[in-house]
Amino acid sequence: MSTVLFVYAKGGPPLGYALSRVAARSAVHLLALSTLPPSVAESAERRCASVLTADGPERGDLVSLIVSRAQAVGAQAVITFSEYAVVAVAEACQKLGLAGPGSSAALARDKRLMRHTWKQQEIAQPRFRPIASEEELRAAAGALRLPLLLKAAWSAGSTAHRIIRCAEDVPAAWDRAREVMVESAQLGYAELHVADAGADFLVEEIVPGTADGWFDQEGWGDYVSVEGVVVGGDFHPVCISGRMPTVEPFTERAGITPAALPDDAQRRVVDLARAAVDALGLDTCGTHTEIKLGADGRMWVIETAARFGGAMTVPQIEEVFGLDLIGMLVDHLLGRPVSWPAEVLAPKDARGATGSLVVLAVDGAGAAWPDRRRWDFPVVADSVPLSPGSRLSVVAENSLPDGTPVPVYDPAAGANTMAALCLLSAVDPETVLHDLRTLVDALPHTLPSAGITEARS
Repeated sequence: MSTVLFVYAKGGPPLGYALSRVAARSAVHLLALSTLPPSVAESAERRCASVLTADGPERGDLVSLIVSRAQAVGAQAVITFSEYAVVAVAEACQKLGLAGPGSSAALARDKRLMRHTWKQQEIAQPRFRPIASEEELRAAAGALRLPLLLKAAWSAGSTAHRIIRCAEDVPAAWDRAREVMVESAQLGYAELHVADAGADFLVEEIVPGTADGWFDQEGWGDYVSVEGVVVGGDFHPVCISGRMPTVEPFTERAGITPAALPDDAQRRVVDLARAAVDALGLDTCGTHTEIKLGADGRMWVIETAARFGGAMTVPQIEEVFGLDLIGMLVDHLLGRPVSWPAEVLAPKDARGATGSLVVLAVDGAGAAWPDRRRWDFPVVADSVPLSPGSRLSVVAENSLPDGTPVPVYDPAAGANTMAALCLLSAVDPETVLHDLRTLVDALPHTLPSAGITEARS
């Protein structure tokens, strides 16, 4: 039987979902670089041939650890779905002579290298500068067009994002962004292979995004993501995911599969994504490419990752298009034939639609809830009115236990202050968007009071 080494770290699709898809294709040995979610730990022991946890200093040289573990279990493939382990797994695969993201994986991880590569290829993107100090940030604020977005070069989940509207914002933005990277590392959301990656930043101009002219329905966010895969250097786009508007500064609130884009707009978005992915020279891996939409058909690439989209992106694709992307990638890595979509899939190809909502303590306009609430999914499921045929569930692995106070939203911490992740299924993307907006509006009134009055935006 074929054998796969699954390197787990925080981020990516829910572990229980990903592990079940890998285990259905091969014997799987789990190398856990983060503590396993309690809801998955028991099933992991059943599904895996072995589970080795190395979530502390005992990891040592991460690439060497992955290589030695792969050799010990006789793995024919090594895979990860975590942003924080992609580079280490790519390097390990090269040392083992196995298919993987390849030598340029860091270009799809370090946003500074990514942006420089796209600049050389003249791919549309916001103007930017790498930043390593407050002095460099101050100089960039004087040279680029305000407002600017400061972001960590190795972050994920919109953490450490700070908006700079004037030169006076620089000191506080710099201090808070670095604090958040330290806090994120303590929570396990940090690059695992590159030392001191939390000190690397870049700043970029905030381009004037708009959803007007792209969607027929109001309420869509002004950016999309192209989900795909690179196989032996060839990019295969799978579908386009839409969004609700972000919460300031740019924290993602919800992803919707598929995006309700007209065919011509979809083709143009895919063409830009293809140029961005091809420029990075990836070999074999999932891809997730975010594109900002502007007026008069303008677009800018924001970033690409050498892994599948996180949260519920991959489960949503399986639900509406019937494609098990994780299983398909495992099959390919094991040398089995795989039929990737001949062209990007559209709403007309979907069986309904799905959306995943990150529960944050802000209303539809981005304002903080007036008081603290406790997360309680049964109350939400019973009380929030949805469209006929719509179904709402909670992703327990990515949610706080019922009864836990919903964290106060911290713009700098982004998704680190989420309370839960909900999945909504409906007849079409438009209905998903409508129901998610209803859910967002209802939460601060439906959830039980936490008996705590402070709140901040």
